[in-house]
Amino acid sequence: MSSGQIRLNTATGEWVIYAPARRKRPQELCQPPQPFPCITNACPFCDDPTRIEPIIFELPNADKTGWQTRVIPNKFPVLMPCGNSDRISEGFYISMQGYGKHEVIIEHPSHDQTPATMSIEEVKALIETYHQRYLDLMADPKIMLAIIFRNHKKEAGASQPHPHSQIIATSFVPRHRRWHEEEAQRYFDRWHRCVYCDMLRDELKEEKRIIEENDSFVAFVPYAAQVPCEVWIMPKQHKADFGSITEAEKGDFASILQRVLARLYKKLDNPAYNYVINSASRYKAEEPQLHWYCQILPRLTTPAGFELGAGISINPSIPEVDADFLRDCTL
Repeated sequence: MSSGQIRLNTATGEWVIYAPARRKRPQELCQPPQPFPCITNACPFCDDPTRIEPIIFELPNADKTGWQTRVIPNKFPVLMPCGNSDRISEGFYISMQGYGKHEVIIEHPSHDQTPATMSIEEVKALIETYHQRYLDLMADPKIMLAIIFRNHKKEAGASQPHPHSQIIATSFVPRHRRWHEEEAQRYFDRWHRCVYCDMLRDELKEEKRIIEENDSFVAFVPYAAQVPCEVWIMPKQHKADFGSITEAEKGDFASILQRVLARLYKKLDNPAYNYVINSASRYKAEEPQLHWYCQILPRLTTPAGFELGAGISINPSIPEVDADFLRDCTL
């Protein structure tokens, strides 16, 4: 790929420019970590009952002597569980009340753990918490979409160093998500097949971008990765809705997620990253063209003017090289 290449993500319809002239080895892309602001008082997520917010959900630890995961309301929520989702006409414009829910998932009692360093059993508890909160939030008929995500380190948007994820439930479907659903619908209408199942079939056949696999999931660097060392974790069985995950699949998902994050942790010196669980919106959960998956995006590069103006990513790394790099790791 000495002259560069532009690849299409067939599932999303998004193009990615690959610029090998800018290429560095993945580990050379790591940025010096930015420290969190100095906090003089105790961490609000540590086990201090005088500081913790009202607890929405809690899983006990293995010996039932304390908690393993906790869920609390976000102190600075994006959306609020009051009002409704009715649209309001304001002349030419349309608005609605900021209805929704925003929760923080405290992943571990220890201040210094991350899913990359947790045990598989501890990550299983995290996935169980994700699943329980997802089902509960989607039980609200006013909620159209629930997005589970994790921001790791300040560079990725985390405001606290204590290990935590978040879940935001919205009363509308964002255009970005609807666009991906519509792209999958167009592919299904053309071929009568799920684009994600076809993608997974091709990745399993070629093998060169796969970095982890177990009975239920495959983890791979996508053909049109937006950023260096991007990884998708996709269930082998066709399912549109994360809420439909089985007990066995929860264990396999926890295992492969932990192993992928451990590879990033070791090979890229604990990089900043975001991950998000992409699941179907309400009324789409049973449709045949959608397939849920987890997308992990390391923060090794910074989008600049062209990317923001054109809406297209420039990746200085090569997916096949990144996959080799991440596979070459002893866990």
